Amino acid sequence: MRTTLDLPKDLVERAMTITKAKTKTEVITKALENIIRQEKLNKLISFHGKVVLDVDLDVLRKR
Repeated sequence: MRTTLDLPKDLVERAMTITKAKTKTEVITKALENIIRQEKLNKLISFHGKVVLDVDLDVLRKR
C-alpha cells in the first residue's frame, strides 16, 4: 500500500542505522511489527495475577 508520510529525516536515519535496514520501507515495516508485538505483550502482562488456575498437578500426573 502506498502512503505519503512526513517523517523526521534524522529519526528515520537513526532507525535505519540501528536496525541495519537497507530501505525506508524496511525500517517502517520493522517499526510497525515491533509496535504490534509490544501491544500484544502489554495485553498479556495485564493478565498477571488475574487468572486463577485451580489445578492439582499431582492429580494430573497420575492420569
